[in-house]
Amino acid sequence: MDTTVLYRNEREIAKLTGISLSSLRNNRSLKRGLPYIKIGKSIRYNMSDVINYLESHRIVTKEI
Repeated sequence: MDTTVLYRNEREIAKLTGISLSSLRNNRSLKRGLPYIKIGKSIRYNMSDVINYLESHRIVTKEI
């Protein structure tokens, strides 16, 4: 299993989502935002969690 595909670091997530690195860090300290894994000083985000989080904030517009 290639875990590099499943887990990404905070800089990669910031780039992928458009959420600033400082916002990711601030949200972690406030216990909100994206779920994450911490091993020592290393922070990793599971891509399926990131996708689920983004989908839960999806806004569906009405067709005109």
